[in-house]
Formats: sequence, structure tokens, C-alpha cells
Amino acid sequence: MATSKEDMQDTKLNFRRYEEGDFITKDFSKKIFKEDTSHKCPTYVHRTPPCQGSCPSGEDIRGWLDIVRGIELPPEGVSMQEYAFQRSTDANPFPSMMGRVCPAPCQDGCNRNNVEDFVGINSVEQYIGDTAFAEGYKFDNSAAMTGKKVAIIGGGPAGLAAAYQLRRMGHASTVFDDHSELGGMFKYGIPGYRTPRDFLNNEIDRIINMGGVEVKTNTRVGKDVAVADLEKDYDAIIWAIGCKSGRALPVPNSDAPNCVSGVAFLEAFNKGDMQVTADRVVCVGGGDTSIDVVSVARRLGKLNNMNDEVRPEQVIGGYVAHDSAMAASREGAEVTLTSLFEKSEMTAAEHEIEDATIEGVDIHTGVMPLEVVLDDNGRAVALKMAKCTMTDGRPEAIEGTEYMIEADLIVSAIGQGGDLSGIEDMDNGRGLIDADAFYRVPGKEGHFVCGDIVRPHLLTTAIGQASIVADTINAYFSESNLDKRPKVDVHHFDLMKKLTESGHAVDNYSSAVFKDDAQRGTEKSAYAVHNYDDRSSQEIISADELFLGHFQYTPRIHREIEVPTSEQVLGHFAERQVGLTEEQAIAEAGRCMSCGMCFECDNCVIFCPQDAVFKVNKADATTGRYVDTDYSKCIGCHICADVCPTGYIDMALGEG
Repeated sequence: MATSKEDMQDTKLNFRRYEEGDFITKDFSKKIFKEDTSHKCPTYVHRTPPCQGSCPSGEDIRGWLDIVRGIELPPEGVSMQEYAFQRSTDANPFPSMMGRVCPAPCQDGCNRNNVEDFVGINSVEQYIGDTAFAEGYKFDNSAAMTGKKVAIIGGGPAGLAAAYQLRRMGHASTVFDDHSELGGMFKYGIPGYRTPRDFLNNEIDRIINMGGVEVKTNTRVGKDVAVADLEKDYDAIIWAIGCKSGRALPVPNSDAPNCVSGVAFLEAFNKGDMQVTADRVVCVGGGDTSIDVVSVARRLGKLNNMNDEVRPEQVIGGYVAHDSAMAASREGAEVTLTSLFEKSEMTAAEHEIEDATIEGVDIHTGVMPLEVVLDDNGRAVALKMAKCTMTDGRPEAIEGTEYMIEADLIVSAIGQGGDLSGIEDMDNGRGLIDADAFYRVPGKEGHFVCGDIVRPHLLTTAIGQASIVADTINAYFSESNLDKRPKVDVHHFDLMKKLTESGHAVDNYSSAVFKDDAQRGTEKSAYAVHNYDDRSSQEIISADELFLGHFQYTPRIHREIEVPTSEQVLGHFAERQVGLTEEQAIAEAGRCMSCGMCFECDNCVIFCPQDAVFKVNKADATTGRYVDTDYSKCIGCHICADVCPTGYIDMALGEG
């Protein structure tokens, strides 16, 4: 409650630090060294920010955000946009797609959440990807070919990312896919208004146009091509077939003809076969797939007096395709989504749930299906539901809460598995393929695996696995021993690479050399002018290691989302997300706190009472090497570390 004017007048404020008569001074140097856990002199410690640590594809997010905001400058002759594109695609070749559809665990982990709101990483990544499309950026294909060939089974995100990473190493590949076009879940599992086909096809073509990547579509390995032939013709095989078989509802009568899976529903739509849906659609799920199903169903609408031969389930089963003329006379369908969990616990992105509600989807949460109710012809006419509680991860129906949802089409979006027909010997008994820590198939020499067929997860997870697979195969070809993967297994900023790129002559850093010379750090080497310690592969920097007081409240710049209302949604297939402008992208990237890396705020220089910390000569400076320390002046007061916003400075050098 605010203090009244009267009380303010009566209160005598005292800003004195000491009581009257207290004239004894204290030795603050003793207090500093007693209370600080480290010793004298700053060490500049490079750590991984939580956004990168939580990114399954391991993108150098801080790096490309620093490029967009202007902290890290590109090499001469390269634009900011192209340089950001190069850095972002080091780990993930699909910035335009991932900027649109990734559920962004990076944003959940962003330390900026402790100030006001996360950095809009997705929106900046979309800007980078869309600019690459507009400007016609290409991938570097300068790596000399090694003569090695890899068969990649599956042309989705994992398979294409593997082909990309292998080509960067000089290895050729052939991508086999049983669809007529590449793209996998990008193209057949996500509607085009979320993954615009012109942008998607551009990102796929950019990989193929590197050269050394052959494509064989409409080809199913195990049926059209024998695995034994691949083993003879190729030096390695990657299984990246994804999971296209949806799970049926675990309730009686779920095998009714008009009970279908979410992945089959979306594939029929994305192939253009399904032009309309049923009168009443009920989807059971709560994840991204279920949201896509209900949003598509609302856009498709229904036909009155649907011909039995062209019912949606007939189309989804591949028996027939709808005539596009059907769309001319469609009406809005009644669409319901059910979830075991409350809205706050659903795995779908929060804004996607909100958008579905705006579009007219009726969402039932905290409920479970009990039974598919059939008519006399064996068709589903309703889904019996009940309120439920979760016990040890399993739903339990609450007695007396049963109710019916009438339905003409029931869609199960509760999970999926792989279709391993023709390659049954790869099946681990759960419809998946086993993998070790390096994504090798146990007991199958020369066979590797990545993506959903290992464990269904996020698209970005599949892409990250593809990068590791490429590293593993590269070591396999060179007969090198595989070292343990780093604790923080992502793409990191490389100071040596940056120094070389910016034209600085530097010595190679060798921890062994410095150990032999009894040196602690690199303060006397040409590798870094200051005492630099790279711990990025071992440590993720947390918010409590930052000086959050440095960062002013700055609202996030939201992408404009054009969500149709329930009256507008029928036939609305335009993209909903409007990308950021260049000005907006730069401003949003500027909200990044550059956790674990200097962003040149000058606090350490300004606040050092001894003038021990100073800026590097401009000609010698670059990202990660901006300040230096005169250790003969340093008294170990640790003020520089206290005021460092990014947590880049530790007090750890010592006196020796």
C-alpha cells in the first residue's frame, strides 16, 4: 500500500550508514577476501547459455543472435544476414521451417525469463531463414569428396539433415524415400499454412543443390530395394524413416472403419487427397499433431449428404481421393479435441491451443476415452468419455462423470510408431530401431539410425541426432576412436576460429602446453590476450551467475499472428505467422543477454577502481577478446565480476 502524504511528512528519513558516534573504520580488503570464495584477478570464462543447452539440434543461438544485433561482426564482404544464416545452419539447415514450427525449448530455458520475458528466438530464426530464401543464399560445398557413399533411408528432417552434414564432410549420399517428394513430417505431417511449401522446398533444394546428394523417391527399401544390395553398394546406411504409423485408441471398438490415426489424417490432407472432412470430428490427443488435425478439420469443413464411397476414412485409407470441386459447397464442421491433461499441461504449444479455440474448436481437458460407440453397421457414432485423474502417469476414470461426444470421424493422435514392414529384422519389438550413444545400430556393422524411429520426439531432436550420426560415420570411415560426447553436446562458439576469421595471427591453444609451463590460463599467449577459459562443453550458465540489474525491462517484440475466427476459418489456408522486419529482428535479438560471453558493455572497464581492466586495442579485438587485464594492478576486489551482466568473469587467476 502506498505511503500517505501525511506519513511521508512525519517520517524523518536517515540515509546514514553508521550510527551516531560510530567512527571506527573497517578493513574492507579483509572482508572482500574473506567473503569471496575465489582469489585474485579475473578469469574470462566462456560457458554455454541455457538456450543452446536446451536446443535439441544444438544451435549456436547466442552466436547468431549476437550477429543479428551487431555485436559479432561478419567477415569483410559478408552481410549480417548471410553471416547469421551461416552460423545458424551450422547445426540446423532449416531455419525458415524451425523458426515457424519448433516448440522452442530454447525459449523456455532463456535466462531473460528472470527479467521479464524470453527472447523471441523462433521469430529471429524465421527472419534469418526467410531472408536466405529472398536473397538466394547457398550452402558451402567446397569440401573435397572422399569417395565414400552413404545410403539414407528416409527423406524427412533427419535424413536430409544427415545428407547435409555428410556433404559438408565430403561424403556423398543417396536419399531413399517412399513418397513422391522429400520432406517427411515437414511436408506430410504438418499443414502447409504452418510450413509454407515454397520456403520448405527451397530449404530442401538448397541441400540437394550442394551436389553429392542423389535422390530416389517412390522407392521403399525392403520392398523395391533389398537391404543386402545397399550393404554391397554403400559404405554405410542411415535409417531415418520416421514414425508414420499412428497408435489406435486403447479402448473397445477403436478398430471401427471411421477411427483413423492423426498422422494418416494429416498425410491425406497434405497430399491433397482429402478436400472435406466429416460432419462431427473428434480428435483425442493434446500434442502438436492433434492441434494440426482439429485446425485442418475446421478449415476443410464438411459436405452435406456425403457419398459413402468418398467418406474421409476412405480417403485416409488410400482407397479414393476427393474431387477438388467438393470444396466449393462445403460447410463448417463440428470439431472437438480431448486431452487427458488440463490446458496448462498439454504438450502442444500454448499459442496453438489458443488459436484452435479462436478457430472454433471445442476443447475438453482432463478427460479420457472409455469406449467407441458403434451403430448397427459397425461404424463409430460417438466416443464415450469420462473425467479422469492421473496416477503414476496413468489416467483413471472418475466414476459418475461419463458422457458422450457424437462423432462421424474419430482421430487418434496419442502417439506413433514406425512402419518396419520389409525390414522386420531392424525392429526392436516396439516398432522402433535401437541405437547406442553414437546412434549406431547394435549388432549391425555399418548401420546407423536417427530421428523418430529411435524415439518419437521433436523435429529439432531428429535434426540434432543427424548431426551426431554424421560425426559418427565420419569417424567410422577414418577408423578413428569415438571419444565420449561432451557433457553439453551442442555447436559452440570457437574463439580460435573467430580469431582466424577476423585476420588475427594466433598461437594454437594447447592445455597440455600450458600445464607443462605451469601456466594457469592464457594471459601470456597469442591465443587470447586475457586469461581465457573455455568451459562451454562442460557448463551451462544459470541466471544467478549473471548481473540481472544491468538489463532494463524491454517488452518482447511479438510476431503478428493472423488467426481466423470461427466464422472465417473455413477454407482459410493462408500462413498465419507474419515474420519480423529487419528492424524488429535486430531489436528482438538485442534483448539477448549473451549469457556466458562478453557483449561489450564496458562495465568491467568503467567500474574497475584500479584501472586494471582495459579495452583491447581495436585492431586486436574481436568477439570473445574485447577486454584485457593488467594483473599487476588488480587487487582482487571482484567488482568487475560483480558488474559483468553475462557472467563472463570469474575471480580465479590467483597471484602466481
